[in-house]
Amino acid sequence: MNLPNLMTPIADDMKALDAVIRGRLNSEVVLIRTIGEYIVGAGGKRMRPALLLLIANALGYKGSHHHLLAGVVEFIHTATLLHDDVVDESDLRRGRSTANAVFGNAASVLVGDYLYSRSFEMMVETQSMRAMAVLSEATTIIAEGEVLQLLNVHDPDVSEERYMQVVRYKTAKLFEAAAQVGAILSAASPELESAAAAYGRHIGTAFQLIDDVLDYSGDAEALGKNVGDDLREGKPTLPLIRVMQVGTPAEQQLIKSAIETGDADFEAVAAAIANTDAVDYTRQAADAEAGLALQAIQVFPDSIYKQTLVDFCTAAVQRDH
Repeated sequence: MNLPNLMTPIADDMKALDAVIRGRLNSEVVLIRTIGEYIVGAGGKRMRPALLLLIANALGYKGSHHHLLAGVVEFIHTATLLHDDVVDESDLRRGRSTANAVFGNAASVLVGDYLYSRSFEMMVETQSMRAMAVLSEATTIIAEGEVLQLLNVHDPDVSEERYMQVVRYKTAKLFEAAAQVGAILSAASPELESAAAAYGRHIGTAFQLIDDVLDYSGDAEALGKNVGDDLREGKPTLPLIRVMQVGTPAEQQLIKSAIETGDADFEAVAAAIANTDAVDYTRQAADAEAGLALQAIQVFPDSIYKQTLVDFCTAAVQRDH
């Protein structure tokens, strides 16, 4: 069960989303078009906009604003990636050189700003104040999450609670907003809207936790990212935090030094993670979040779209990239 195959029920919607993305990237400024096409060509799972489309369909939406708002969600996500890669000095994403590695930091930051601006322009077109409120709040919280993560970098004393706050802000919030907007467009009841938001929040958290696992157990080619990047950037993710909780004094010192310096023997760190329950612990946390997501949408009416959302819970935690 892989994520692309799950998109079959919304295949036409995803094509419409692609048309929105390409159409709204058609700036008169050549560099914006060039970087935009580069980003679109990099692919990506487009899970956040897909979530909006699935929820809208599951709750009976019949209009076309879901395509526009799914494009908004993808633009917000892409803008955060552009800025993220500059902050992290990353040179690889989705198996390709990052935009900042190809075009430079200044261009990446400015095109990220363009995407944010374009997103708000597109939101206004829908004239849905509720959708705008949810998405604009999400954008603010994502930015707060970025700053929180920056404060955690090279800090070996980051607690599990502090780390999970970053996950909820930086990653899960856009999943939550996308799902909630799908419900808002459908004029869903408060109960269904709340269920959609909870689903997005928990599936987004599960997705990030599996990313943490893959950073220490995936291979770079499958993952489309340098394995161990977070370690090199001094980011204390959950597997590392877990070793700090339960590892031997020597293992704890190794992880402490690795987080502080971003420069350690990766194989020794991987061995310390393997010697503890760090990977299983993180997987169990992801499974628990996926279980909460599954529980949240039990109130949805039965449909092929609801079944896809159910299958999404399994695929999110079983993926290998």
